[in-house]
Amino acid sequence: MKLNINLLIALCSIAALASCKKVLDKGDLGSIPTDLVYNDSTLVNLNVGYIYDQNLPSWGGNSGVNTLTAVTAGGTLTDESYGESKFLEGTLTESDVTDFGTTLNATNNYGKIRTINMMMTDVDGGTLPLATKNRLKAQVYFFRAWRYFELVRTYGGVPLVLTPLDGVGQEAKDLALLPRNTTSECIKQITSDLDTAIKYLPGRWPGSADWGRITRGAAAALKGRVLLTYASPQFNPDDLQDRWQAAYNANVQARDLLTAAGFGLNASYGDMWFTEVNNPEAVMITGFNTATGDQTKKNNGYDNATRPSYTGTAGGSNQPSWDLVKSYPMKDGKRPGTSTVYTYADQTFYKNRDPRFDQTIGYNGSLYPINNNTTYRLWTYFAGGKTTEVKASNTGFYTRKAVNPTVLTSDVQFSGTDWMEIRYAEVLLNLGESAVGINRTGTADEGYASIIAVRKRAGIEAGSNGLYGLTAGMSRADLFTAFLYERQIEFAFEGKRFWDLRRWKKFESTINGIKRRGVIINLKVGAGIPTATQFADPNNANYRDKVNLDVAYANYFTVEFKDLDTRYSPNWKPAYYFFGIPNSSIANNPKITQNNTWGGPFDPLK
Repeated sequence: MKLNINLLIALCSIAALASCKKVLDKGDLGSIPTDLVYNDSTLVNLNVGYIYDQNLPSWGGNSGVNTLTAVTAGGTLTDESYGESKFLEGTLTESDVTDFGTTLNATNNYGKIRTINMMMTDVDGGTLPLATKNRLKAQVYFFRAWRYFELVRTYGGVPLVLTPLDGVGQEAKDLALLPRNTTSECIKQITSDLDTAIKYLPGRWPGSADWGRITRGAAAALKGRVLLTYASPQFNPDDLQDRWQAAYNANVQARDLLTAAGFGLNASYGDMWFTEVNNPEAVMITGFNTATGDQTKKNNGYDNATRPSYTGTAGGSNQPSWDLVKSYPMKDGKRPGTSTVYTYADQTFYKNRDPRFDQTIGYNGSLYPINNNTTYRLWTYFAGGKTTEVKASNTGFYTRKAVNPTVLTSDVQFSGTDWMEIRYAEVLLNLGESAVGINRTGTADEGYASIIAVRKRAGIEAGSNGLYGLTAGMSRADLFTAFLYERQIEFAFEGKRFWDLRRWKKFESTINGIKRRGVIINLKVGAGIPTATQFADPNNANYRDKVNLDVAYANYFTVEFKDLDTRYSPNWKPAYYFFGIPNSSIANNPKITQNNTWGGPFDPLK
C-alpha cells in the first residue's frame, strides 16, 4: 500500500522538526508565525497537504461537507439503489440543502475557501523561489475551483471570495456581506483557476511518495467536467453551441495532456481499483491506507460497508436495485430484449450480460471473491418465507465493485483502497459527449469512438460491424442517450448517476412515478428440490456451491419482484435542478438573493 496524503503530512511533520529546528525553536510551536512557515518549503508543503486532506472527496464522491454528495454517494436518489428521501418524496424545502453554509465554520465550503485563500496570500508573501510558489499555489487553485464547482452545480452562482476577508470590526463585517455572482462569472473564475493549475503543475510528479497529488491532466479533466456540465441542459436550455465547443476543447486538452503523461484506460475494469501507484486510469484520487496508528490512519470505510453483512462485517450497503440490474447490456452490447444473439429472461437475468455486470453486481449464486477465496459464492435467497442470511439485502442484490477480494473480514475495517474521483474513462466519455454536442460533420464519429473504447476495455463483443453493440447512424439525440446509458453502466455506484440525471434534466422521465424494485428469490419446495439445510450442506449431492447455476435457477428458485418505494412514488420537482438558498444564509447576509425557482429574483441561468 502506498503512502497516502495523511501519511505524507505526518512524515513532513517529522522532517520539519528535524530540518527546521532553527525555525521552530524560536517561537511557540502552537502558533508559528506565517512569515516563518511560508519561507520554508517543507512547512508550506505541510500546509498544502492539509488542504488536500480538507478537500479531497471520499468514496462515491462524498465531500464530507455537502448535503448532496453525502446522500448521492450510494445511489439512493436515483434508479441505482433505493432510499426514502425528501428529494424524491417531493417535500424538499429551500432550507434542506445546506451546502451554501449557514454558520461560521472552518470546515464548510466557505470556511475551506478561506483557508485556501489565506494560503495563496501567505505563499505570495514568502521568500521561496517563484517557480516553487507557482507549483504550490497551482495545487491550491485546483481545490478552490473544486469547491466553487461543488457550490455552483448545486445552486447556480454564488459569492466569489478570492481573498481572505477580515471579519474583525463592524466595517469589515459589512464589507464581507457579498452578493451572489452570476453563474457565468463563477464558471469563468473556476476555469481561470484551473487554467492556472494546468500552467504550473507537472504532467506527473516524480516520485511514488507524491502519487495522488494533482497533475495538470487532473486539472484539465476537472475543467472538462465543469464545462460539460455548463453545456448540458440544466445550465444550457437553449443549447448554445459555444458552450459545447468550450467543453470539447477542454476535454481534448485533458485527453492529450493525460495521454502524453502516460495515463489511459486500465486493462482491467474489475481490478483497476486495486492498482494504486501508477494506475493509468487514476486521474484524480483520494489516497487511503491500511494503517491503524493515530497519525497515519485513513481507512476508506467503503469495503466494510459494502460487503454482505453475513460475511461478518457491518456491511450490506450500496444495494443495487432491480432497475439497475436489468439495465446492463448483453454481451454484444445490446439492451436486454433487443439482442438477436442473446436471449434475455428475468428468471435468468444473470446470463450473457456485459462483463461489467458480474464485476459490479453481487446476486444469488454469483461468484463474489472475498477473504482470499476466489471461488466464494454469494447466496441471498429465502426459504420458507425467511432469509437464509442473518440480514437480507433489501433489494436482493449487493455491490461487488471495488470490494477487495484479498482483504480478510478481520481486517476489512482497515481497508485502504483508493478512491478514483476522476477516471480516464470519464475523460473519454466527456470528450465524446461534448463532440456530439458541437454537432458538426465528423464529430459524431468521435462520440462513437469514445464509447467504443470504453466498451472494448469492458470486454463487450465487437460485432460484425465493429460498433460494440452501438447502432450505426444514430442521431445527435440518440447519441446523447447512448452516453447517458454508458455512464450509468460504467460508473455504477461511483456517485455519478445523480449528477448526470440532474445536468440532463432527466429525473422526471427516468424516475418520477416509477417505483424502484427489488427481487425476492425463493427456494422452492417439492420433489427433487433440496431443502435449505441440504442446499447449504457441503456433504449433500445438491450442495449449492457444486450445483450448476442454470440448473438451480431453472429448477430450484423462483424470482419475484417487490416495490422498494412503498411510502410514496418518486416525485422529483423541477425546482430541484437548482436548489434553494437556505433561509438562515439569507438572514445572515441580506445581500444574498433566492433563486427564481424558489420565489426569489436570482436567475441561475445567467
